Amino acid sequence: MSGMNQLIVAPILLPLVTAAIMLLIGEKHRQFKGRLNLLSSLIGLGVAITLLLWVRNQGQAESIGVYLPGNWPAPFGIVLVVDHLSALMLTLTGVIGVSALLFARARWDGAGASFHALFQIQLMGLYGAFLTADLFNLFVFFEVLLAASYGLLLHGSGRARVKAGLHYVAINLFASSLFLVGAAMLYGVTGTLNMADLALKVPLVAEADRGLLHAGAAILAMAFLVKAGVWPLNFWLVPAYASASAPVAALFAIMTKVGLYALLRLWTLLFSEQAGASAHFGGQWLVYGGLVTLAVAVVSILAAQRLERLAALSILVSAGTLLAAVGFGQPVLTGAALFYLVSSTLALCALFLLAELIERSRSANEAPLDDEEDAIPPLLESLHPPKGINLDDEQKAVIGQIIPWTMAFLGLSFIACALLIIGMPPLSGFIGKLNLISALFNPLGLGAAPEQPLSAAGWCLVALLLLSGMASLIAFGRVGIQRFWKPEEPASPLLRRYECMPIVLLLGLCILISVQAEPLLRYTQDTAAGLQAPDTYIQAVLSTRTLPGPTTLSQVQP
Repeated sequence: MSGMNQLIVAPILLPLVTAAIMLLIGEKHRQFKGRLNLLSSLIGLGVAITLLLWVRNQGQAESIGVYLPGNWPAPFGIVLVVDHLSALMLTLTGVIGVSALLFARARWDGAGASFHALFQIQLMGLYGAFLTADLFNLFVFFEVLLAASYGLLLHGSGRARVKAGLHYVAINLFASSLFLVGAAMLYGVTGTLNMADLALKVPLVAEADRGLLHAGAAILAMAFLVKAGVWPLNFWLVPAYASASAPVAALFAIMTKVGLYALLRLWTLLFSEQAGASAHFGGQWLVYGGLVTLAVAVVSILAAQRLERLAALSILVSAGTLLAAVGFGQPVLTGAALFYLVSSTLALCALFLLAELIERSRSANEAPLDDEEDAIPPLLESLHPPKGINLDDEQKAVIGQIIPWTMAFLGLSFIACALLIIGMPPLSGFIGKLNLISALFNPLGLGAAPEQPLSAAGWCLVALLLLSGMASLIAFGRVGIQRFWKPEEPASPLLRRYECMPIVLLLGLCILISVQAEPLLRYTQDTAAGLQAPDTYIQAVLSTRTLPGPTTLSQVQP
């Protein structure tokens, strides 16, 4: 138990030390820094998986690990906590980080300075945000990951990237200001910033101060909603994500989930059933904000022409779906939403990586790779078609043409990503949406009669889930026809193995989730049940004792 608690701080310290080493090395040894970055990311992923397996194998009451970095008891010192939700987000971050880095090593890591150090600092901020148990350090890790994301978003060149990057910086600085104001107001009312201690103090707030409490919580939620991509605060997201380099956009697929995680964590702790007069405060705003975000994203997707923009708009579809589902405050629906979160995040990460390779095929290899030996060449086509094959007026084979390997890979990967995001069977995107709709109609689980009929907001979410799938089907079909189904012979780009491996990894994980959906669904349902009953989390954090120091040990010796 104590050894596992010591491991909780590893996902934060590992990228911090790695980034420091890279900055000391300088820019001359890019290949070495790339290998070091990959090794550190793989170790971080291994630590996250270890924590996930430990959490899953423990009982519900013992599945929360607490680490006190400064050896000060809560709520006075820094606290790091791993439970079902944080372990799931750590693992998802590790998978996406390794995938994005593999893709970047093909050529993007050399497009600017300090890419690998910024990448590790970004991972450090993400891991820290999912592990911290107090608002002050949540703000610190938010700023760490945002500072790194500023550099990563501007990595490379191009007017569109710089313009979108400046908007991204400005809106996130504004959101950080809201974060500070909201946290200060909560501290002024309750006298604490520890999340578990806040959960105990909220029901005790005097009625005269309850309006100030709700105002502070609302301002804090605005900061998280900006980062989660809720409408109308998401005008910056689509240009920024569509303009970023492919590996950076893929890493950013987890960024909106940080805001959603913070909302889910704080809302279930501070405004649970035990919050007295503040119970479920703001839940309706989450529902309606998610529904409006989803509706606007559905309409916008129908107008998308570029694959990068389509992927960015799909992020908003995912964000709106998750916000609306979480706002209902039903454990079964929250568990289905977490399953959908995992599936959609992996699929969108793969789509961002795939978008660059597909767009490269349109340029007919105008920008050749630096290292041709590491490229996967297209399959050579015969100059003369076999006998018995019909020819058109231009003496090209009408049927029976050999499809280049690269185009076959891109086409099949595009179809898989589209099926996952649309929610078509039999892949995990369909399972996620089906469970969301089932949970809306059966909030107490299958076989249990609902206490009341489905609300108007619930019917709206069901309708928008179906409409989002239809809109995505139209958009992906149109883009697929434009990119792959043309009268002229499609160009066959050269692809590096580093560029193909992460896409295969991500889509393979989605297929694995589709085949083995039950274990993940059971895990997410356990996660949701723990969030709706926060007493275990509060008790675990506040009951953790500090380790005896040298002075204490000398006092007990004879």
